Amino acid sequence: MAIASINEFVIKFANVNGSGSASANELFAKAILRMGVPVSPRNIFPSNIQGLPTWYEVRVSEQGWLGRRGGIDMMVAMNPQTWDTDIAEIEPGGYLFYDATRHVPAEKLRPDIEVIGMPLTEISNANYADPRQRQLFKNIIYVGALSHLLGVDESVFEKLFSEQYKGKELLLQSNMKALRMGRDWMAQNHRSAFGLQVKAADRVGERIFTDGNSAAALGCVYGGATVAAWYPITPSSSVAEAFQKYCEKFRVEDDSGRHRYAIVQAEDELASIGIVVGAGWNGARAFTTTSGPGISLMTEFIGLAYFAEIPVTIINVQRGGPSTGMPTRTQQADLLSCAWASHGDTKHVLLLPQDPNECFSFSAQALDLADRLQTPIFVMTDLDIGMNQRLCEPFAWDDAQTYDRGKVMSAEELEAGRDFGRYKDVDGDGIPWRTLPGTHPSKGSYFTRGTTRDPYARYSERGPDYIYNMERLMRKFQTAADLVPQPILRQASGPTEWGVLYFGSTAPAMEEAFEQMAQLGLHFNGLRLRAYPFSQMVKDFIDRHDKVLVVEQNRDAQMRTLLIHEFDLNPARVLPVLHYDGTPITARFISTAIQGHLAVFDSNPERDHSAKETT
Repeated sequence: MAIASINEFVIKFANVNGSGSASANELFAKAILRMGVPVSPRNIFPSNIQGLPTWYEVRVSEQGWLGRRGGIDMMVAMNPQTWDTDIAEIEPGGYLFYDATRHVPAEKLRPDIEVIGMPLTEISNANYADPRQRQLFKNIIYVGALSHLLGVDESVFEKLFSEQYKGKELLLQSNMKALRMGRDWMAQNHRSAFGLQVKAADRVGERIFTDGNSAAALGCVYGGATVAAWYPITPSSSVAEAFQKYCEKFRVEDDSGRHRYAIVQAEDELASIGIVVGAGWNGARAFTTTSGPGISLMTEFIGLAYFAEIPVTIINVQRGGPSTGMPTRTQQADLLSCAWASHGDTKHVLLLPQDPNECFSFSAQALDLADRLQTPIFVMTDLDIGMNQRLCEPFAWDDAQTYDRGKVMSAEELEAGRDFGRYKDVDGDGIPWRTLPGTHPSKGSYFTRGTTRDPYARYSERGPDYIYNMERLMRKFQTAADLVPQPILRQASGPTEWGVLYFGSTAPAMEEAFEQMAQLGLHFNGLRLRAYPFSQMVKDFIDRHDKVLVVEQNRDAQMRTLLIHEFDLNPARVLPVLHYDGTPITARFISTAIQGHLAVFDSNPERDHSAKETT
């Protein structure tokens, strides 16, 4: 039976990279969004410039689910290279739309899906002479055909084109012409009702549609960053590019035209982190943006910033590793390399945003935390959040907010004779006072070094001085647990002895998986982690449950490792749910994996709870 659904389905576009399809596919997603129906698109692209397969998956969900569901209801198959695997992904009763200019033999199709062929290349070649125009407008033609099939209003596209090509009337007209070609052909050749439909709704509300990299860049502007140094690397480059765009808008003096920022594209990652460490030492709010391979190169400077206690913010847009790995695929696989970056005993603060809204707020907060804690702060986003557009709550900012510069001793305090020990803990929180260069002509100076020293920054190889410093750094890390974003509890709708810990880009799929399992009578309490170090709330959550599942997107259960290490947990109580093929995790995968764990223990969370109460 054919799938029939209104405002709840998944369409996947299979294209060739460099064909201009991404813009057309994004147009399709935005049109549905403009009809008031939430969408969650994901661009799955190769690491070359042109020629390899690329996919664009659009989740349409009036219910508001923003994670990947798993399974495809309709495949738009435009790439012969991936035909067989693309067709295999379609759900039974689903739909296939393809370019029928060339005959496709029956054995290449499936009897349990509805097939819609349209001679796209033939239509495009008949209307356009230029080869590039033929390809680009073919994309718009198939968007037009799909819009007619699904019932998406033509006026929505006209408005989108008007906004995109404002002042460029010829481009507006040519794109509308191609769109209508597709709509007209489908109206004439496919008269039967189509099972997937889009109906106008009002489920988007005030939410905005943006990507995490742009949001993080804007957060750095609002957070007071004036220096950025970076080296290009997928998928983080657009953070620096967006920061430059926002600085040109918000950080240029109207009267003088003076730029109140400095952005350096350095010769490599080593140079970029070195620039940022130097700027932070000098009192500027500075950040770099990179991905896993860049972190590997930066670790010696990160260790220096940790030990010399210099504020640094690092935005890590994670991708598949190790080595070059999968540059255009997503993972959460840099947790350990960042939490313990550098040689020796180090522990670094990690912030774990779930969407662009938190990319904005956490990036701004990271700059505050770096100053207050005088240490590197990592914002751990990933490709799924960073490079895909996502619906999220509007960004919020209090204009009355002041930056938290932490313990910075003033010239007046130094002049009054206040004791200044650069690495001295004066109040038990592990955070020393610092001075900025030029604060006072003769007082408050100190030698910045990566070697051991006493509380007054004097070189020392004495064991007690080293131990004092290392234990103070540990106290500072413990202080950070109360300053970082706190976890968010999701209470189960029924009694349970099982809990689930999750974080970052796993959150949207996890929220849907909770609902899927609840419909099966399987209830779990959930706690979304938002930072490391972990607060006491995390330990309390684990202690309240017989078993705790940790859902993450890496092979080695890195978050589970951190939890076991920090809280000295029995590993048998902490069960991994791991997804690491480079694609964003799906609700179906999570539900299936968790039910697999339940089967191993012959367990039902609600039944286990009832039995425990009876006992």
